[in-house]
Amino acid sequence: MANFSKKAAIAGYGATEFSKNSGRSELKLATEAALAACADAGINPSEVDGISTYTMDNNNEQEVARAIGSKELKFFGQTSGGGGGACAPLMQAAMAVATGVAETVLCYRAMNERSEYRFGQPIQAQMPTSDNLIFAYHGFQGLMTAAALLAVSMRRYMHESGATQDDFCNYAMVARKHAARNPNAFFYGKPITREEYHASRMIADPFHLLDCCQESDGACAVIVTTAERARDLRQPAVLINAAAQGSPWGTMGLGAYYKQDIVPRDECAAAARQLWATSGLSPKDMQMAIIYDHFGPTVLPGLEAYGFCEYGEAKDFIKDGNIEVGGTLPVNTNGGQLGEAYIHGMNGVCEAVRQIRGTAINQVADVENVLVTAGSGVPTSAVVLSRDV
Repeated sequence: MANFSKKAAIAGYGATEFSKNSGRSELKLATEAALAACADAGINPSEVDGISTYTMDNNNEQEVARAIGSKELKFFGQTSGGGGGACAPLMQAAMAVATGVAETVLCYRAMNERSEYRFGQPIQAQMPTSDNLIFAYHGFQGLMTAAALLAVSMRRYMHESGATQDDFCNYAMVARKHAARNPNAFFYGKPITREEYHASRMIADPFHLLDCCQESDGACAVIVTTAERARDLRQPAVLINAAAQGSPWGTMGLGAYYKQDIVPRDECAAAARQLWATSGLSPKDMQMAIIYDHFGPTVLPGLEAYGFCEYGEAKDFIKDGNIEVGGTLPVNTNGGQLGEAYIHGMNGVCEAVRQIRGTAINQVADVENVLVTAGSGVPTSAVVLSRDV
């Protein structure tokens, strides 16, 4: 068992509103979310002595620390992977506080990915980095967006598993159903029908428009500290039971077409093996899950990779209300990134915290353990959060 298991906890979370035009800078958004997380935990922002984030956020850790009034940072850094890094800051923060490197670590994500730039636009390989060389090569083949790159892998999944477009529709409808009941979601009050899904335009076959996450403005943040200290703070402690990263051989950003299996699954399975071994838990011990939905169809191989069903069975697993509140495994109860907002996975972490506290809008009964996952098809990360009992 990893030596940081249950030694760290999320003590507070904060978020801005989610919109298509925030009207303020990304640094301002990060500051608002961070200060809200500190207030939720009941700590003074000057106590923050560590910051952990992940790449593709434009806010320098030192600038965020200055903006919130941190006195001195003992620990700071960014992990790679883009959306695949969404849970990695929790792992880094847990290790930092468990080893005494820092005591109060801020993890955040803040982006104006709609009003300042369009996150779904073609990838521009401007600098000769190793990643950009790969993107440039794929770009010559016409694979210039995240949707196009992952569409290839998901077409393979459909071929192997028998999943259909209508199976993908089942997830999209659930995500929007959950979002429709969430006043904080961009698509609050806006569920979709099966007819609307199939009528939405094709973005990159097999992804329809309603399979694609939003380009959103907004920010989310959490405060991680020792479990012992968290128990004395304002909110119930949410323990970091296990955390892991996964990047097996052949992994690359969105275009790992040179492995034996190109379905976006291996990275998730690598993280899953570590999580269950570290926590001593299994998928059956999860009362709900936050499965990263940059593209809704990827939830299906994600459910399989983390062990909730066998390979090829997710299309049946998600039918008939099974992943809705009241089902055997509610998934993305905030509406996910399809329905609430695309804050690169950090809004999913916040939803897991609310569910464990018992304060979520679409609350699941008696939540003790929640799996939270990051992006698939890229180097990834995941975490099991648990109630402090």
